[in-house]
Amino acid sequence: MKRQIIVWLLIVFLWGGTAVTPTHAQEEPTVQAVMFWMEGCGHCTWVKENVLPPLAEKYGEQWQLELIELRSAEEFDHLFDLGAALGIPRETIGVPFLLIGDAVLIGSEQIPTELPGLIEQHLAMGGVGWPQTPGLEWFLPEVNTAVSSETTAPLLTPENPPLPANTAAPPAHDGFVLAIIILIGMALALGYAAVRLWQARQGKIRKQPPAWVQTALPILTVIGLGVAAYLAYVETQSVTAVCGPVGDCNAVQTSEYAYLFGIPIGVLGVLGYVAILAAWAWSKWQGDRRAALALLAMTAFGVIFSIYLTYLEPFVIGAVCAWCLTSSVVMTLLLLVSVETAVPHLQPAPARRSLQGRRK
Repeated sequence: MKRQIIVWLLIVFLWGGTAVTPTHAQEEPTVQAVMFWMEGCGHCTWVKENVLPPLAEKYGEQWQLELIELRSAEEFDHLFDLGAALGIPRETIGVPFLLIGDAVLIGSEQIPTELPGLIEQHLAMGGVGWPQTPGLEWFLPEVNTAVSSETTAPLLTPENPPLPANTAAPPAHDGFVLAIIILIGMALALGYAAVRLWQARQGKIRKQPPAWVQTALPILTVIGLGVAAYLAYVETQSVTAVCGPVGDCNAVQTSEYAYLFGIPIGVLGVLGYVAILAAWAWSKWQGDRRAALALLAMTAFGVIFSIYLTYLEPFVIGAVCAWCLTSSVVMTLLLLVSVETAVPHLQPAPARRSLQGRRK
């Protein structure tokens, strides 16, 4: 009898234990993704502050995002190589750049529009791991993002970086010679301006500047303003620029040097050309000596700053922007024109009165 009771107790105990204790706990599905961003990129900041926090709050541990900040031209080159492995043309790559499963989302319009739906889709299918993209190991060697064993591609790490990929974009060195020629031209223009100013101070200039000088200045300024406005649009709206036959302007626009103190260079260019146009109008209608000198100072500073930016393209960034080179040429021509408008105001008093008498 006692033996039967013990047997029944063992049966009840074992049955109850299997009823209340699952054989294995069921884990919640997770979605893992990677997003590339850059300090000073307004679109990256907007996505980080307005799109990602609500997703983190909604999905908690089920949503895992690795943020990778791009800080150098070398890192951008590896991002371009990663995009090439996905079949994405170099000129369409920009930040923010997000990888989730097999999908790629680029920009502050595509990410908020498509990311929530992709998270829901992957969770419904049991989750998705880290993207398996060749080249991602260079950025995240500690994350298991290696190419599957079915492929023959080698493991890519910082010690074994990916080889440059052949894409539809022009070669990286395209336009380097043109950029160097423009650099030399800007340096010569600064030298010419210095000589003209010295001649003016010595009273050695005996003629008034030709009438076309006053006409050329606003025309050139409007052209430069149009170029700067387009670059500002590309940088602030995160769209792909139309680069033309020379260089790779999107590589330049997505580099860390496309921003100064967090402000897009294109926006600074717009402000500069507007200031030049205002100074020209002041000089034209008021005939103020200070306006002519302000024009000279602004265009000289513009050329010096353009020399710095143009130097960065072939020697630091490794890509040339045709729009940026156009702006540099326009600014150089503006310096040559503005120095001629300033010369009469820099003459010694007797020479200045003589020139004014001839003009009358």
